[in-house]
Amino acid sequence: MQHRCTVFLLALLWPLLGVAQTKPAAPTTTPAKPIPVRVVVVTMFERDNDTGDTPGEFQYWVERLPLKEVLAFPQGYRALRYNPEKQVLGICTGMGTARAAASIMALGMDPRFDLTKAYWLVAGIAGIDPADGSTGSAVWAEWLVDGDLAHEIDPREIPKDWTTGYLPLSKTKPYQEPARAGEYNNAMHLNPGLVHWAYELTKDLKLPDNDKIREMRQAYTQHAAAQQPPKVMMGDHLAAMTYWHGENLNTWANDWVRYWTQGKGNFVTSAMEDTGTGQSLQFLAKAGRVDFNRYLVLRTASNFTMQHPGITAIQSLANEEHGQDKGYSAYLPSVEAAYLTGSLVVNRLVSNWTEFANKIPGQ
Repeated sequence: MQHRCTVFLLALLWPLLGVAQTKPAAPTTTPAKPIPVRVVVVTMFERDNDTGDTPGEFQYWVERLPLKEVLAFPQGYRALRYNPEKQVLGICTGMGTARAAASIMALGMDPRFDLTKAYWLVAGIAGIDPADGSTGSAVWAEWLVDGDLAHEIDPREIPKDWTTGYLPLSKTKPYQEPARAGEYNNAMHLNPGLVHWAYELTKDLKLPDNDKIREMRQAYTQHAAAQQPPKVMMGDHLAAMTYWHGENLNTWANDWVRYWTQGKGNFVTSAMEDTGTGQSLQFLAKAGRVDFNRYLVLRTASNFTMQHPGITAIQSLANEEHGQDKGYSAYLPSVEAAYLTGSLVVNRLVSNWTEFANKIPGQ
């Protein structure tokens, strides 16, 4: 009886206590005819507003493509943006594999949109291996490798002949063969014809360069590729929720990608979300809602994945994360490169929709 009285009194007093009450978001309205979508531009973060301030990955698409129409998306991370003339939809998923996977699944199941023929373009920033390229570069991936699904032993407890304590799931030593196939294969192979078509279309673009990133890349005296100006290139991608950095982990990243792709992939860029986005698209494809063969990943290099000679890994990480400019050394050039490179592909798909609606380029 005392318990029931307490509950009753709390119910009466709750509004008087000034406790905020969460109201459910207004439901989205399903149109009579689904909204057609030719391309979905997938970004992961925006610093503040969609327009008019320091840009994140989303802002240049909103301002320049443009994506003027705002569509409510309470089941996802942030409101969607749409261009009805080009039939291009923009989404900002939130950072990390979990947010990306949840947001893409929510969009894929949204009855307002017809996504059956949509192309999906991830356009985001990343770290780059100095052995392969320089900051400011734009990199098209054919292979995506998940860096999270694994066993781990603290490096202080591993055998002396091991290079890492990070083990493939169900294995008892690093890079044990054979690599697992099927559900627990960490590698995801994108449509090579489409990826190479996108690269060929964009490979001659001149990307932004400036004194700041010239100075940074010249410090990488042991890596000729790092000292070159930014360019559009091919290279494979490692997606892991932990922001790792340093020479030893850079070696692990190369070994991990090589292992899971059976030597076919080469680690070049590192970020968080793209295997999560890809997993959602694979599930949605099974439901007939999207075509996974239309998935593209473009990552542009905002920073290097390891230190240059003369500094430690922690100094390198601190300089990139909390340096004088409080951000990655090539942050703005990489955001610019993502739009310049990605928009060329988006506009080509849109302007040739009569052909590309039913035939994937590069096939």
